[in-house]
Order: sequence, then structure tokens, then C-alpha cells
Amino acid sequence: MKVLITGKNGQLGWELVNRASTDDVDVYAFASDELDITDSLSVQEKFSAVQPDVVINTAAYTAVDRAESDSENAFLVNEQGAINLAQACKKFNARLLHVSTDFVFDGTKHSPYLTTDTPNPLGVYGASKLAGERGIQNVLPEAVIVRTAWVYSSHGNNFVKTMLRLMQEKPQLGVVSDQIGTPTYAAGLADWLWQISSNSRVQGLYHWTDAGVASWYDFAVAIQELALEKGMLEKEIPVRPIYAAQYPTPAKRPAFSVIDKTGAENDSGLQTTHWRKQLSNMLDKLANV
Repeated sequence: MKVLITGKNGQLGWELVNRASTDDVDVYAFASDELDITDSLSVQEKFSAVQPDVVINTAAYTAVDRAESDSENAFLVNEQGAINLAQACKKFNARLLHVSTDFVFDGTKHSPYLTTDTPNPLGVYGASKLAGERGIQNVLPEAVIVRTAWVYSSHGNNFVKTMLRLMQEKPQLGVVSDQIGTPTYAAGLADWLWQISSNSRVQGLYHWTDAGVASWYDFAVAIQELALEKGMLEKEIPVRPIYAAQYPTPAKRPAFSVIDKTGAENDSGLQTTHWRKQLSNMLDKLANV
């Protein structure tokens, strides 16, 4: 099976490449400077050369705050880029697995968001990702679209690595406690994508994060606890809960973005792992890098 992966230098792209089963998969992974998904001609040429069976799109404009003042580029990548890939998949008869976000929701719900819930993005990033979802569905209804949230990895920049650095540098930290969601170790999402990659019966819209619920404050506290246990931090510092309103950002974020994974678990045969266990797994890997 020939699999084309976009965004190979991102957290998820990197995990996909590293967790591929080389026995039965030929991986063709490209960074954004090797495959510009916003360039339809470039996409068609790359597809013609590779002739992929499956395409996994992890390329995205993910700078949530910058998107508020750079909407043209956000939509160019997240909407037009996604459509370009869907059109190429249709032409070359390839399956498309596309990664989207919890930011398509407004966060006003108080129970996990279902795939059937109506999206209502609060900002440009979420709106551009939702436009990409709908663009794909119009071109390739059988494509797999998976929404995820709070992604981190031992590769790249993310909340976990930022917290570890700040916990070494600062005497104390304040972390937002009134935004609730679920962290997602990119390796777990990569495993889910590989699990469904060869199963053409899996189609449509899915949600996938790790199991459980946390605030960013809970997440930070767990990072410090586990890092101290593993000898990755020398001393404990106070971590205090703060309100999001105390630190306004250009983009408004959903206050609640826990998403329901039932369909993704049932159709893949994979069960989600609790976020704290996955955090421990990632820290073990990071300690050995």
C-alpha cells in the first residue's frame, strides 16, 4: 500500500512516519516546502509521480492567534489546500484521511461533542478548518475526517515542552483552568490513522483524542508531577489556576471542547488510552531523545 503523507515535519506527520509498518506500507512523506497543498498543479504532479492508495493530510495552518489577522493564508491552506487534495484523491482513486480540530465548536456545550453536533467556530482558525471539512465532503464524501484536540509529541513545539521549560526557569506558573478538553498524544492518533488506513469501510466524520477530561491547569500539574517522578525536573514549583479572561488572546478559544470518540473506537477496534498514561509514555520517550 502506497501512502502519501503531507506535513511530515509537524508533530502528527512525524509520528505517522515513525510508526508506519514498513512491512506492508510504502511511505511517501513530504514537508510543506516539498509539497505545497495550496498549489493544485503541484499536488497533481506529486500524485501522478507517487500514485498513492491512501493520502493522510496533516498539513495545516495551525497558528490560532495569528490566523485572526492572516485569514487569507489560513483559508488558503486549511480550505483550498484540503480541497486540492480531495480533488487529486478523486482523480487518482486514492482514499483521503484528513485531520481537523475541536475548534470547529464554540464550547458552549457541557457534554462531549458528537460528530452530529452543529459546528460554530469562534475564530478564523476554526472557521477555516470547518471550510476545509465541507470542501472535502463536497468533492469526496467517502473521505475520513477526524477531529482532534490539544495535540503534543516528543517532536516539535507544544504545551508539554513549554511547561517543562518554564518549570525549570520560573519560580511559579499560572495556567488557565476554565478551558476544558482532552490532551492528545500524537502517537496515539497516528496509530488510529494507520489502523483505519487499509479499511475502506471506514468513512465519514470521526473524533479522536486520548480518554478523560482536563483543564490546561490539570494538564500542567500532571506534567510537573510525572516529570519530577521521572527525574526530568529537579524541583517542584507552585502551579496556580487562573482564568482565561486574565490573559486575553487575539483568538477566542472554546471553553469546553471534550469530544466523543465512540464512533472512532467502534469502527477502528482501537480504544482510547487515558491522557495521563499517554503523557507518561511521551515523557519516557522525550527523556530518551
